[in-house]
Amino acid sequence: MSFILWFSEISKNDVPKVGGKNASLGEMFQNLKAVGVTVPNGFAVTTDAFREFILFNKFDEELKKLLESIRDESSLQQFGSYARNIIKSGNFPQNLVEEIGEAYRQLEKEFWQNVDVGVRSSVSKEDSDDFSFAGQHDSFLNIRGINNILEAIKLCFASAFNNRVISYRKDRGLDIFPEGISVGIQKMVRSDKACSGVMFTIEPKSGFQNAILINSGWGLGEPIVRGLIDPDEFLVFKPTLKDGFAPILSKRLGSKEQRMDYGYHQSGSTELHSTLQADKNRFTLTDLEVIELAKMGIIIEEHYGKHMDIEWAKDGDGINIGNGKIFIVQARPETVFSQRNKNQIRIQALPQKGEIIVSGIAAGSNIGKGKARILENAYYIGEFKEEEVLVTEMTDPDWEPIMRKASAIVTNSGSRTCHAAIVAREIGVPCIVAALGATEKINDGEFITVSCAEGERGYVYRGNLEIKETILELAEIKRKKLSIKTKLMMNLGDPVKALEQSLFPNDGIGLARLEFIVNSIGIHPCLALTQNPEDILNQEDLKILRHKIKGYESVGNFFVEKLAEGISQIAAAVWPNDVILRTSDFKSNEYAKLLGGNNFEPKEENPMLGWRGASRYYDVRYQKAFKLEIEAIKIVREKFGLTNLKVMIPFCRTPEEAKRVLIILENNGLIRGQNNFQLYMMVEIPSNVILLEDFAKYFDGFSIGSNDLTQLVFGLDRDSGQLTHIADERHKAVKTMIALAIKKAKSLGKPIGICGQAPSDFPDFALFLVEHGITSISVTPDSIPRTIEALYDKIVRI
Repeated sequence: MSFILWFSEISKNDVPKVGGKNASLGEMFQNLKAVGVTVPNGFAVTTDAFREFILFNKFDEELKKLLESIRDESSLQQFGSYARNIIKSGNFPQNLVEEIGEAYRQLEKEFWQNVDVGVRSSVSKEDSDDFSFAGQHDSFLNIRGINNILEAIKLCFASAFNNRVISYRKDRGLDIFPEGISVGIQKMVRSDKACSGVMFTIEPKSGFQNAILINSGWGLGEPIVRGLIDPDEFLVFKPTLKDGFAPILSKRLGSKEQRMDYGYHQSGSTELHSTLQADKNRFTLTDLEVIELAKMGIIIEEHYGKHMDIEWAKDGDGINIGNGKIFIVQARPETVFSQRNKNQIRIQALPQKGEIIVSGIAAGSNIGKGKARILENAYYIGEFKEEEVLVTEMTDPDWEPIMRKASAIVTNSGSRTCHAAIVAREIGVPCIVAALGATEKINDGEFITVSCAEGERGYVYRGNLEIKETILELAEIKRKKLSIKTKLMMNLGDPVKALEQSLFPNDGIGLARLEFIVNSIGIHPCLALTQNPEDILNQEDLKILRHKIKGYESVGNFFVEKLAEGISQIAAAVWPNDVILRTSDFKSNEYAKLLGGNNFEPKEENPMLGWRGASRYYDVRYQKAFKLEIEAIKIVREKFGLTNLKVMIPFCRTPEEAKRVLIILENNGLIRGQNNFQLYMMVEIPSNVILLEDFAKYFDGFSIGSNDLTQLVFGLDRDSGQLTHIADERHKAVKTMIALAIKKAKSLGKPIGICGQAPSDFPDFALFLVEHGITSISVTPDSIPRTIEALYDKIVRI
């Protein structure tokens, strides 16, 4: 019997022999190299070798008795330790020593003497569709020499009896005694001289299936997996990537405080070092490398036919393995969203919010609460009680028995793909990572509420807050929606929430507000054009600006790229449905609040009726800033391939203004009808309704802005609280204007929609719009189910 199988001899069907991890490596090594996925060579010590080791040392009966003695957490620690010590005391049979030694010598011939390898555990249930065993079995890096390899293999065998593994197997109803553990021996990729990370072929927070998330840090990948660093993060859109575009939807520069490198004192030695400041301030991957990695992710996903969790490493050595080349070192099925009920959306919200203690990166979208329990390490597992909130520095697999008891988890460090975030999503527990200072700011024993239901950021609130929960049955909502002929679209401004909110049944996005994205960037567009910002900013603002643009060539480059990223995330969320992007509609007082804004904005008595919308775009004072918006839109449509993006011009007072804006767009490469580009106009001024036939010469469609239209029909100021009792879009005067606009647009064969909350809040108003033949109704995402119900009740059932 042979106890060695080379990756070239292994396929995905060999899980019983070599475990999930090695089976996946062999499958990719054999089948995906020709299509661009490269896996470093290596071999597997089979599960038969583990059983041979157990039988040779006559450990089987003793181990089974020990495991049967485990009743609680105390006995788990005691007997788990005994079991591991028994394995460590064993000896390898000579035939096994010889086979492993010969295989290692073959690797030495391919590379060099004492070649450095990774020695990694691989079990039959690991990395399967149902069980991840994420990081629970041990792995060892930078191992050199046969004696050190044999010792590392023995430690991998022993890790099958780690407390966390035993607990995981018990919780999942698996046999406590492992059916077999294999060990992979693989040439190390010298990512300690470059970078490494993880890649998900599904966005792990929202479950959005059309995106690939890549995390990257300098050096070996262990600090990212363990959540020790804040890595760089890249989000790539799969559908247009397949069509040859380069759609990097977002890039976030991580702080990357530490890196793991080889230690040269002994075999198996690795060392954590502080990252050089210059490396903290630059991205670990180029855009081309991000795209290359994402393409590998798609190939792997399509080969396996399921969403995948992948580890990768870039070689920085160049000796025999490939300088600058990116390798895949692990791939396993994603185990969170693959098991989720896709016919339901569970929405949790806080009707009232309290004092924020700390915030961080949200993992998941749920809310949890309970007494805070601050623990330094997993040794104190016995002190943790059911439904408490775990607050700690960071978790690793030893923490999992506690994590499964917790109502929520908060860690000082970590990222969206660290251990704490992955396991929390898998078990459905809300988790906030990178909550700086959480263990100091949260009091041990105090009652806290942990919310991951507010987008990318998660918040820890003081006290026991009420949680409102709604379960939506998507099949029923979709059935009712099919009965409604009017398009139901969404209003969106926050790109971070777009991927999650796209799960609501919808026909696209009827209003995407560009000023929300500008506000998140926080820089006045004219500041992005300034050659020497130090001439106009004070020292404090200049420091803020320099911090924002770390990793970018210039303020202008940063501004345009972030604008394009925000737009693209919204466009990708509902691809291939339409997205109507309203160009910036800040008022002068709102622009003035942005960094540097006071240097460029006039003082207006009534900004609501002042220099806004179209009047800005052709003005010599703002025209160059408007061109930055055009540049970002072109990137989204032409570089990212998101041609479902349409553009809408707000607050266009006259047809003459429309013509001037149209000329600017055309002169800068956005031409109506070219590459499916369409231009819309907001109908929000009485002149828009009165002269709609004239405006139609310049626009392909319209959208009614009922808030501004109501303001201007009644001659009141929306910002004034004195006259809110008059501002009612259901008033006959406003409805008359809306009906006339719909009638005129229909007679011209132009689509016309409405983007406002009234159709959702007032079913009779929705019925009025549908009866007059409006093309689409656009409301906030959480109002989609309510609007469908209202229209179904008023129209379909009547």
